[in-house]
Amino acid sequence: MLASAVDSIRLWLHGLGVTVWVGGQLTLAALVPVLRAAGPDVPKRAARAFNRVAWPAFGVLIITGLWNIQAVHGQIKHSSDYRNTLIAKLVIVALSGLAAYLHAKADSKKGRAIWGALTALFALLALFYGIVLGNS
Repeated sequence: MLASAVDSIRLWLHGLGVTVWVGGQLTLAALVPVLRAAGPDVPKRAARAFNRVAWPAFGVLIITGLWNIQAVHGQIKHSSDYRNTLIAKLVIVALSGLAAYLHAKADSKKGRAIWGALTALFALLALFYGIVLGNS
């Protein structure tokens, strides 16, 4: 029973990280027009506030993702398709983090838009690949 509880906590923490990282990005993106109307510096302040929870959530995703890999390593016979999907997901997660970092560091509106869009795209792709792996 304890192993099941530990698995539940691991998966819950991973789900919580996904909720904040992916859901927060989508929510913040939807709010940008309203935030801009409130003042030219408001979107940047909101993004900084979001980053205070987003980056720790990303860290939780990395830690629990590695924990997930370790937890299922001996339980399932992994096919080459599973391994390839896992590698693709890990690359996409890294790209999501890199794009988010570049988005935060961008100096132009165009740069922020491009890196923000790529961050969201990679985050959504990582979520999709996670579902694929979970169903394997």
